[in-house]
Amino acid sequence: MTSLRLDRRAGAFRTVFAFAAGHWRRQPWRMLGVGAAMLLTTLADVLTPLYAGRLVDAVASGAPSAAEPWDAAVGAFLALLGLGVAAMAMRHLAYLGITALTLRMMSDIVRGTFHRVQRFSSEWHANSFAGSTVRKVTRGMWALDLLNDTILLALLPSTVMLVGSTVLLGWQWPVMGAIVALGSVVYVAATVALSLGYVAPAARAANAWDTRMGGALADAVSCNAVVKGFGAEEREDRRLARVVEAWSRRTARAWIRGTNNGTAQAAILVLLRGGILGTALALWSQGLATAGDIAFVLTTFFVLQGYLREVGMHIRNLQRSVNDMEELVALYGQPLGIEDAPGARPIRIEHGRVEFQDVTFHYRGHATPLYENLSVTIAAGEKVGLVGRSGSGKTTFVKLIQRLHDTTGGRILIDGQDISRVTQASLRARIAIVQQEPVLFHRSLAENIAYGRPGASRRELEQAARLAGAHDFIPRLPDGYETLVGERGVKLSGGERQRVAIARAFLADAPILVLDEATSSLDSESELLVQQAMERLMVGRTTIVIAHRLSTVRALDRLLVFDRGRIVEQGRHDALIRLDGGIYRRLFEQQALELSNGLRREDQQEPGRAARAGGA
Repeated sequence: MTSLRLDRRAGAFRTVFAFAAGHWRRQPWRMLGVGAAMLLTTLADVLTPLYAGRLVDAVASGAPSAAEPWDAAVGAFLALLGLGVAAMAMRHLAYLGITALTLRMMSDIVRGTFHRVQRFSSEWHANSFAGSTVRKVTRGMWALDLLNDTILLALLPSTVMLVGSTVLLGWQWPVMGAIVALGSVVYVAATVALSLGYVAPAARAANAWDTRMGGALADAVSCNAVVKGFGAEEREDRRLARVVEAWSRRTARAWIRGTNNGTAQAAILVLLRGGILGTALALWSQGLATAGDIAFVLTTFFVLQGYLREVGMHIRNLQRSVNDMEELVALYGQPLGIEDAPGARPIRIEHGRVEFQDVTFHYRGHATPLYENLSVTIAAGEKVGLVGRSGSGKTTFVKLIQRLHDTTGGRILIDGQDISRVTQASLRARIAIVQQEPVLFHRSLAENIAYGRPGASRRELEQAARLAGAHDFIPRLPDGYETLVGERGVKLSGGERQRVAIARAFLADAPILVLDEATSSLDSESELLVQQAMERLMVGRTTIVIAHRLSTVRALDRLLVFDRGRIVEQGRHDALIRLDGGIYRRLFEQQALELSNGLRREDQQEPGRAARAGGA
């Protein structure tokens, strides 16, 4: 089990570094420039103790009036000053370079991840929290900043400092070089082992709960209207509190392990300090080291200690940045689900004829196919209604036309073109859809309407709004067409949102139109306005209506009655209503009975209302 965890952690490091290296290779000269600048900066730090020792020797060797000690002291002083200026200049250049390098990488990663997430299948989005996905991207983006700083501004200089100090001390006193080398190896090895084997698992668990907390917050905030509708604020508080409590426990464990790791590193540094200083004193007592040599050793140790202490922090930061980037990198390893075929071309739809040819379709995890050898043709310009109980296959039929799912067998043609061989973007751009619950962006009304055709002029946009009946209310809003509609359009009523969605479909001017019973949740007045707008929208287009209320499909050219993924009846309303024992007739009669009972209950309540009014 332990070896399995180590393999997984090593795999995570390899995956994250391969991902980062791919972006480093896009800016090789910046990488080289930053690395060279930090190398020169660190070499200046390596040489500083050497000249500090020479300065002490010069000062201790004679009176200031003597020429030779004075010249040696001034030379050492100027060397120290020059090294300081060089280190400052090189560090400044390195920081400027890494700023440009990292910002370009972060921008590329955000754009690339957004590009990929947008193209994941609708099934993936249905199974993922939007808040968690955003958290993965933003946390991974900032983790890359930490990764770059840790490797280029921290670990690279620390490595150069350790090697340089070991060489300089070993060149003068081999035993001192051996002690520094051995102590550094033990320190770094212990730091790596503790960080990866002890701290990293706890940090990974804390990150997983951080993602869950972000998802829980986003879920509750985005559904705040439902929370308020049921007076469930305290219930949501308790639900979030459980998630926060679990996150807190995991995070506390990660932080405590980090603290323990730091203490262990400090203990190793104390031992190293004793070894180096004790050896220096022994060399001095034997006459093998001067006062300047002792100053050289002391200065080297203090500089080296700073770098070593930071090595522990850098390795912890490296481990943390890898942990934080794991989920982001995993998004790149996630299959898109539905991809354009190699060489796919834009679809060209002139008429809008839709054909299902022996289509078989399985939902993932379902043993029985929803559709099996389904064949049906919708003629160009035909208005077809999809009727049936919930789960009978109506919505899936439309999603397959949009290629939100891929068929298991058979093929779907539009104007003779196999939709699996054309680009998805071009296909969906030629299919306008008005959903039962239209989704609007938290942008202006003008932007929402123009989403179907961003290049449309203001005159075309307003004409589409007039055709949809939306121009009746938009000018009365505070900022007219520039009014922000709120998240998912919450500032508008249901009927207003539907008319904006219809205006968007008008402006898209697509040859194929899908209406997902856009009036089923509206009041009578709004329903009439939306119904009139939809009738105008259907003119000259191949129209598919997902029908929930059968009273809305009487005027359609043909109805397809679905039952468990099969088309069991088809024809016009007048013909289907006469079929004895037919599913459509049964559904229609059931809805008519429900409507009649509802009206009867209202009539029975009227005398009571009148009596109460009279008594008042």
